[in-house]
Amino acid sequence: MDRGTRDIYERHAREWAAKRRPFHLEEAEALARRSNGPSIDLGCGPGWHAAMLPEPTVALDGARAMLELVKEHAPRALRVQGDLAALPFRPRSFGTAWARNSYVHLPRLEVPGALAQLHRSMRVDARGTLAFFVGGDEGRDVFPDTDFGGRYFSRWDLDQLVDIVIGAGFVVDRVVHRTDRVNEHDAHVEVTCARTLADVVGPGMRVLTCGLNPSLYAADAGVGFARPGNRFWPAAITAGLVTVDRDPWHALRHHGVGFTDLVKRATTAADQLTTGEYRAGLARVERLAAWLEPSVVAFVGLAGWRAAVDRKAVAGLQHRALGGRPVYVMPSSSGLNARSSVDSLAAHLRAALALT
Repeated sequence: MDRGTRDIYERHAREWAAKRRPFHLEEAEALARRSNGPSIDLGCGPGWHAAMLPEPTVALDGARAMLELVKEHAPRALRVQGDLAALPFRPRSFGTAWARNSYVHLPRLEVPGALAQLHRSMRVDARGTLAFFVGGDEGRDVFPDTDFGGRYFSRWDLDQLVDIVIGAGFVVDRVVHRTDRVNEHDAHVEVTCARTLADVVGPGMRVLTCGLNPSLYAADAGVGFARPGNRFWPAAITAGLVTVDRDPWHALRHHGVGFTDLVKRATTAADQLTTGEYRAGLARVERLAAWLEPSVVAFVGLAGWRAAVDRKAVAGLQHRALGGRPVYVMPSSSGLNARSSVDSLAAHLRAALALT
């Protein structure tokens, strides 16, 4: 949560709760009926919704003063002060997630990473409902007439919001767009946590690495190109692209290297994917590149680019850009591709880096 916003909630938590009534209790109850615990209420506020969720329930908020109010409304909830962008939980901890007006306090550029943290913390097939504001702007003057001015809010274009949620590793089951109060449009995104990888992306990327689709092995490991026989990480270290093996978060934070996949659906083999999935995935990656503006998009493997763009493509810089960003396509790093050594793959990664 934005620090200034958190400080406002710390000073005015009880006043804020007294001036409002709980909204969408029936939606929290509906989520509880179709899901299982343990549950987490992200940005729980006074705990109005935490009381509705399957137990055991964690009530997480950035403001300690809000967590004090949880004792009144959801006394059985486990209270945790924490950051949406750095959730302090083990992988696959939760069967249910509820987030009502919490991610709205993050800058849009931080939301993909925060949702990736949530995906990591949820069990495969776990259900969640995530609420966002709809509009497209962000800042401290988004709702100038609010009685608690100075809070940071972000609002989303609906199509971009769906892209970001899918990129974070969720299946979007339903989007409910409504107006609750004057000039306050929100979208409740009902999701299922998929057995896949979440995008590890952010602003200022030198390279956005795009795999074909996650293997089931990689999805379960939570790291792209994770199988021991895959040569991506040894090649990336040899090329100077990264310095730590199989750690995409370190690669993003310290080297400006992000990760996504052309198709988010994990499979045992690439021949299970369809041309339609390749083309839909390409459109999503193009929108992602247009938004985050990496210096170059590097596709690991020719098959996806050939299926979606140019069936005669060869490795190297491509004629077509994505979102205005240059595209470099290299051979697959899979252990099944015996023709490409670590050194030859590293040479391709250096060529991609030379475009930054």
